[in-house]
Amino acid sequence: MLQEEQLANLTKRPRQLAIWPRAGDLLIRVRQSILYQLAGVQPTLVINGGLPEVNIALPTELAAKLKETLDKLKVSVMDETGAKIGYAALRKSPAYSAYRDECVAALRQFKPDYLPDQSARRAFWINLYNALVLDSVITFDVERNVTEGRLGLLAFFRRAAYLVDGQRVSLEDIEHGIVRANRGNPFVLGAHFPTQDPQLAWSLPVDPRVLFALNCGGRSCPPISSYSGEKLEEQLDTASRGFVDASVDIHPDKNAISVSRIFQWYRGDIGGRDGIIDFLIRYLPDDKRREFVVDSRDKLKVRFSAYDWRLNSV
Repeated sequence: MLQEEQLANLTKRPRQLAIWPRAGDLLIRVRQSILYQLAGVQPTLVINGGLPEVNIALPTELAAKLKETLDKLKVSVMDETGAKIGYAALRKSPAYSAYRDECVAALRQFKPDYLPDQSARRAFWINLYNALVLDSVITFDVERNVTEGRLGLLAFFRRAAYLVDGQRVSLEDIEHGIVRANRGNPFVLGAHFPTQDPQLAWSLPVDPRVLFALNCGGRSCPPISSYSGEKLEEQLDTASRGFVDASVDIHPDKNAISVSRIFQWYRGDIGGRDGIIDFLIRYLPDDKRREFVVDSRDKLKVRFSAYDWRLNSV
C-alpha cells in the first residue's frame, strides 16, 4: 500500500500541473505582445476590416472560390512554375479584384470548422496563406523583400492578417499555430497559441509536406499552387517532389548534400536528420542524387543553403 506521504504527494500533483498551463499561457501572451510592439504592428489591424459584408452560403463555396482565384492568378500573373509573380499585373488582375470583393470580405463570417474533413481544412488554410501573402505584398506595397521594416520577417508575417469567423488570423497564426499543430515559430520559444485561444480549435496535425506548399513571398520559397481536399494527398506529394528536385544538390567529393534551410528550420516536423534523409529518398527523382543519398545516408553530411528572401517578382 502507498504510504500517507506518497498519497499526499499524488493528490498535490494535479493542482501543481494545472498551474503550469496558465503560466505558459501568460508567457505566450506576454511574448506576443512584446513582439507586436517591437515590430510596430497593431494586433487589431486586418486587411479585410473595412470591406462591405458579403455572405457565401456554404463554407465549401468560399473554399472553392479561393482555389479558383489561385488557379486564375497562376495562369495570368505567374510563371509556369508558380515561383515568380508579376505583382504589377496582379494589381490590375480581374481575378484579384474579384478575390478582394468576394472572398476577402466573406472571410469575416466564414467558419473553417464547417468544412467537411481534415483534408478540406488543410487545403483551405494552405490556399488562404498563399493568397494572403499575395494580397499583403500589394496592400503593404512591398517592393524588394518581405523582410523590410522593423523586426523583418516577424513583422510582415504578423502584420498580414484577415478576420476569419471573428478572429484575427495572421500568416504567423496559419503557419505556426494552425497547419503545424501549434508547434510555434522555430525562432521563437514555445507554442504559438495559448491553451484558451479559440483558434486552437482549428489546429491541424503536422504534415511536413505542407512546408513545401506554403509560399512566403521570397525567391527561395516553394512555388504557389492551389489545393483541394479531394486531391490533397497527391498534390502535397507533387509539391514536395518538385521542391526537393529543384533545391537539392550533392557534393560527392565532400560526402555532403545541400538542401533548403526549410529542412533546418523545421527539422522537428520532419523527424530530425534521419527524417530529412528519409524525406529526400522518398521525393528525389530516381537519379544519381537519390542513389548518392541512399548509399551514403549513415555518413552523409547535410548542409543548408542560403535562403533568398528577395521578393519573388518576375
